[in-house]
Amino acid sequence: MVQLRPLGATGLSIAPLVLGGNVFGVNGMDRDRSFAVLDGFVGGGGTMLDTADYYSAYLPDGKGGESETMIGEWLASRGGRDRIQIATKVGGPMGSGFGGLGKDYLPRAVDASLKRLQTDYIDLYFAHFDDDSVPQEEVVEAFDALVTAGKVRSLGASNFTPARFASALDIAAAAGLTPYTAFQPHYNLLERDLETELLPLCRERDIGVVAFFSLAQGYLTGKYRSEGDLSQSRRGGGVKKYMEGKGPGVLAVMDEIAQRRGISHAAIALAWVAAKPGVSAPIASATTKAQLDDLMPSLTLALSPDEMARLDAAGA
Repeated sequence: MVQLRPLGATGLSIAPLVLGGNVFGVNGMDRDRSFAVLDGFVGGGGTMLDTADYYSAYLPDGKGGESETMIGEWLASRGGRDRIQIATKVGGPMGSGFGGLGKDYLPRAVDASLKRLQTDYIDLYFAHFDDDSVPQEEVVEAFDALVTAGKVRSLGASNFTPARFASALDIAAAAGLTPYTAFQPHYNLLERDLETELLPLCRERDIGVVAFFSLAQGYLTGKYRSEGDLSQSRRGGGVKKYMEGKGPGVLAVMDEIAQRRGISHAAIALAWVAAKPGVSAPIASATTKAQLDDLMPSLTLALSPDEMARLDAAGA
């Protein structure tokens, strides 16, 4: 039985794994493949889908909007909108052509996302990247207007520095406007900068945390053991850095746990993230039902205190 957990002060309760939608609609992820992954995730107890208007403009055959469009087609086909939580993001990286966080752009962007998603509200709307070209007061007011209009139910931020995130929270509180109540950071067994400032800030302010890159671009699945393995995926080049330093030591601990308990490395990595105080769930994506099957056990997997301690030490 999957136990839902509160996502900070968002008012949402989610399963302890969020499905990443960055893969849908491009790179061979057609309707059949995408629907199979989405059906498997929800059928296995998953509740929240994470996407962005920017997905997947960063791929050679991507223009942006493909992921939201595919999820929208799936929602229209399957129904049950009230059982699914949609998290999407606005304001792509600098130079991406996906605008920023200005008051003129945000209303147009949310309407475009709603149309692609074929829904009349977004459960959790993230500022994908900070936009220091716009006064934070303007950003806060523009996001609050979307909540007031009923188009968005809760707000989050991603890729903000601790200082800028704290500042945005303070401005919203002082103005009595809707604050960010969720944060989406980069966090995994091997990359733990979040623990220094942002995670304590989120815990102090009751901010729900859903973490991306929780599998370290696939390294923590255990399939990359040598340079010869890097050709398995387009992400291979980004995985090479994990093969040095503490990476092999972390995999060695995971190898022992996986063999003894009969579970995948991916499930172990995700369960570790989900078990960290202040984190509601990790985000992970899958391009096949077989990949999804490796992720899903994390929804109910409880690592022992000894296993957590050994993983903590190996990845410290």
